[in-house]
Amino acid sequence: MGTHDKDAALVSDIRLLGRILGDTLRMHEGEETYELIETIRKLAVASRRLEDVSSRESLAQALDALADDQAVVVVRAFSYFSLLANIAEDRHHLRRSRENRRHGSRPLPSTLRGLFADAVLTGTTRPQAMATLAKVRVTPVLTAHPTEVQRRSTLDVQLAIADWLGRLDQPDLLDDERHAIEIELRRLVATLWQTRMLRVVKLGVKDEIENALAYFDYTFIDAIPRIHAQIEDGISGLPTGAPVPALPTVLAIGSWVGGDRDGNPFVTAEMLEHAFRRQAEIAFDHYFAEVHALGAELPISGLWVRLTPAMAALAEASPDRSPFRQDEPYRRALTGVFARLAATATALGLKREHRTAVGRAEPYASPSAFADDLDVIDTSLRAGSSALLADGRLRHLRRAVRTFGFHLATVDLRQNAEVHEQVIAELLREARATPDYLALDEAARQSLLAAELATPRPLRSPFAAYSELARGELAIVEQAARVHATLGPDSIRQYVISKTESVSDLLEVAVLLKEAGLVTPGDGPVSRVQVVPLFETIGDLRRAPQTMREWFALPAARSLVASLGGVQEVMLGYSDSNKDGGYVTSNWELYKAETELVEVFREAGVRLRFFHGRGGTVGRGGGPSYDAILAQPPGSVQGELRLTEQGEVIASKYANRDIGQRNLEALVAATVRATLDQAPRDEHAEYHAAMEEISAAAFAAYRGLVYETPGFVDYFRASTPIREIAELNIGSRPASRKPSTRIEDLRAIPWVFSWAQCRVMLPGWYGLGSAVEAFLAKRGGKGQALLAEMWLQWPFFRAMLSNLEMLLAKADLSVAVRYKELVPDQGLADEIFGRIRRELDLTVKAFFTITTNEGFLAGNPALARSIRNRFPYLDPLNHLQVELLKRYRAGDSAAKVHRGIHLTINGLAAGLRNSG
Repeated sequence: MGTHDKDAALVSDIRLLGRILGDTLRMHEGEETYELIETIRKLAVASRRLEDVSSRESLAQALDALADDQAVVVVRAFSYFSLLANIAEDRHHLRRSRENRRHGSRPLPSTLRGLFADAVLTGTTRPQAMATLAKVRVTPVLTAHPTEVQRRSTLDVQLAIADWLGRLDQPDLLDDERHAIEIELRRLVATLWQTRMLRVVKLGVKDEIENALAYFDYTFIDAIPRIHAQIEDGISGLPTGAPVPALPTVLAIGSWVGGDRDGNPFVTAEMLEHAFRRQAEIAFDHYFAEVHALGAELPISGLWVRLTPAMAALAEASPDRSPFRQDEPYRRALTGVFARLAATATALGLKREHRTAVGRAEPYASPSAFADDLDVIDTSLRAGSSALLADGRLRHLRRAVRTFGFHLATVDLRQNAEVHEQVIAELLREARATPDYLALDEAARQSLLAAELATPRPLRSPFAAYSELARGELAIVEQAARVHATLGPDSIRQYVISKTESVSDLLEVAVLLKEAGLVTPGDGPVSRVQVVPLFETIGDLRRAPQTMREWFALPAARSLVASLGGVQEVMLGYSDSNKDGGYVTSNWELYKAETELVEVFREAGVRLRFFHGRGGTVGRGGGPSYDAILAQPPGSVQGELRLTEQGEVIASKYANRDIGQRNLEALVAATVRATLDQAPRDEHAEYHAAMEEISAAAFAAYRGLVYETPGFVDYFRASTPIREIAELNIGSRPASRKPSTRIEDLRAIPWVFSWAQCRVMLPGWYGLGSAVEAFLAKRGGKGQALLAEMWLQWPFFRAMLSNLEMLLAKADLSVAVRYKELVPDQGLADEIFGRIRRELDLTVKAFFTITTNEGFLAGNPALARSIRNRFPYLDPLNHLQVELLKRYRAGDSAAKVHRGIHLTINGLAAGLRNSG
């Protein structure tokens, strides 16, 4: 079957949704507006696909002539087309996956089926598989980083459209059934058109908490138990061996929402408490619904089945005394479980929306006590020859309780090292321990902090008047201690330290945790929370191995690590290292830091767990997660892996349950495969030398443009919608860490987001072209052969170039050149844009020289097709964004102009997908 045939259903879906959108425009905006939009659409398609110059000129004239209200309608129309195309493409991916399974195609390596198919081929036994999986724990961590421009209201409608669109794939649909589906699609598209795309007020932390929790309903709370069941079934299908123990938790969800205070003054102890209360309510809502449903599914009579003694006792302990259920032990037991859950929810102060319990019962002391009761039911069903019943809803509920507990998701605490040192300095000063902590050198700081960890004396005094900053930070750790006491130790396991530069940065947090009782002092201090350094800038990454070597040299640090099972987590920042040193150097310094840290940890005898702070787009460490994990240095993935999921990527990956499960499977499969990678540490030594040379040249080119070119900041702020992005109500954090216009103080997210909007994509490629040019000028044909070999043989290099290729395919300087017109100093604009154009030309040339590919995305025809089809619908959005920015910055303060700019940002983000 050819590519065209495989995509026929997709084309049909896009045409259907496009036709429905057109009819909706006619109905709500009138025939004249519809014809205007259709004319613009045809001109955009002709100018892009046919490269027709006259059509391009006519398109520009038509767009420039639009009145403000017309421009807004056009922007909305093209934005909604992108959203509908996204839905059709996602449904098509699922369709193709099902067709492949139906036709018996070999499962993809990124799926669990593919993982276990390979295990069968290699003769892996059950005990061997369990030994590997027992080491695996994958944790995607949701963040509230502001690149998600969609409202949940529009997202819910899109999910409904996807569901109804999928129903058209049902075989043997009758004409009236097909018509009914199309009517429902029309109803939903009409709703979408009339739903406000933009938020009218800025998101608060509570809003971000609710947004994150939505994905548990959409995907996580259902998919994660199912994935564990798939893994258990996969193990069961392997050759027999010794009996294997129960599968531990392999996949869980983490969150920063409500705990990430770095640069966000609105995340307080109150918000942390609220986050956990809402998370617990989501977990308990699920448990109440599932326990009630189980009771309905298990009306088994004690007259006909044999019960275990424990099961009989559980039924007897139930407050359910209804005569109608006296011979239904499983129902009675589950009624008792429900009553104990209700008592637990009440004790935790949770709101409940479910039916009341039939009687009073003691609350569960812990999630494990709840799990024990479910295990009693499971054991009894299996003993009574009802394993089939045990493997249904009960199986998934038992796994959910073990994974989600009462806390639902582990929440990390995060704060900047500079804040910690200010608070510690204040505490030490008020306690008369030292008058000026900030004046001490690193050795003196370490000595003083280690002494504090050894003494049971707290630093905080009820008689001292502390600053608002100190009170806020102490309140956070005290709230964390309360959460630990009520919801268990899995509720908060990590405290991440942004901008870690030295060992004292870690010790400061340990001392703060001690103040709340989360670190027990002594000659060998014991911690209940992992202190996690985050290395972000190029300099931080280069110092990371030495910092950790010094950390392990401290007896107090070794004791803290030992108390947490001999595991130390290290977080690596992709976004800030990219903004600091450019795409190539960021990738290479991250790789080197990982490689060296693996050796440092091996020497120290400590197990290493990496936490990858990856963003959505390539400029912030994004790209396919499966490939990224496999491209890690040998030995760096040691079973446990955490990685951030950010912004609009969360919605694209996890809003749809089927797509979400596929993405979660890919994370697990990649982690298992990378854990089994036994490649020698010194492999690819020649490749490393070449990368070092290329990175140095790329670093010089990038820094030369971004940090050393006079006027670059002015060019960036004028030629991109950075100011307007900062005004969007898409997150509670400010766009900059400090009130300044410096690139250094700008957050990486709006930095990358801005370059994506104007189609330059600079953070994802700048520097490679001139670096490769210099490398080949020096090394000639042998150098080119070496780079070609690296592309074919080295997963790191291939992943780096593949991700870069995606942005090169999306970049379009024929669009970006119009943004140059927004710069007041046209001489400056010509100079800087000229440098960007030259570097892009060199980068494209370098990519094709190395890969010998004939076009972009040759290995990913689906993405190539998607980009090709989208460009005509993005061009009007870019054109109108520039036009509206001109009007706005010239003093036109009309609400429609302002709204139109924000709508173009929204539409382009939807069309480009991983843009922030």
